[in-house]
Amino acid sequence: MTDTAPQPVPPDQLHFALPPTFEDPAEERRHRKERLAAALRAFGGMGFEEGVSGHITVRDPELADHFWVNPFGVPFAHVSVGELILVNQQGAVVEGRHHVNQAAFTIHAHVHLARPDAVAVVHSHSTYGRALAALGERLEPISQESCAFYEDHALFDGYTGVVVDDAEARRVAVVLGTHKGVILRNHGLLTVGETVDAAAWWFMTMEKACEVQLSAKAAGKPVLIGHEDAVATREQLGHDLVAWINYQPTYERIARQNSELFD
Repeated sequence: MTDTAPQPVPPDQLHFALPPTFEDPAEERRHRKERLAAALRAFGGMGFEEGVSGHITVRDPELADHFWVNPFGVPFAHVSVGELILVNQQGAVVEGRHHVNQAAFTIHAHVHLARPDAVAVVHSHSTYGRALAALGERLEPISQESCAFYEDHALFDGYTGVVVDDAEARRVAVVLGTHKGVILRNHGLLTVGETVDAAAWWFMTMEKACEVQLSAKAAGKPVLIGHEDAVATREQLGHDLVAWINYQPTYERIARQNSELFD
């Protein structure tokens, strides 16, 4: 028997996932589609689905003005890689067997056009996002998570019904600007990211931050985090790489529980 204490495992022998890189566009396309299908299934389990409303789009790695998106009328929880559809900038389906929700896609198309860095765009009619949107309020720095959006989200302070025209969609893209998310008044939330994983994580976190803000204000007067501390926290937590890392447990859970989504 030895009294020698176990030695730490060298850091280079510990697994730490980072976003993959690709030389083959076909491999990258497959990867993006897999992450898209998994994110949709995750959203289905979180109750972010409302009828046929809600979309996640991801830019094709070769055709920059074409986007993979969930098929119209297929439940989020049932979407597989093979059911995803490819849509061009004008909203026409160029690959797949289903229609696209044209009204919802209009916003995505203009956000992608205005933001070449936005590989993925997420919009859905989540409960707490809609509740805060109904108040026409931005997120306040009252929690560590909400600080990720401090001075990095916008409020589209207008509502004219279902967005079906290009002019309205362009206004949404303009208001979003360079931010990671926008609250659409009386409508819901929209987030963007350099990856599907990052955009999905921002949406999930933004929805939770809306819930916390509504709950805190219902209970009393929240204590705001000061400007300097809120900025410092955003600099720690507000990057897409951090979002990607935070999202990995969700992806792993969905991938392990739903192997058929890769079909």
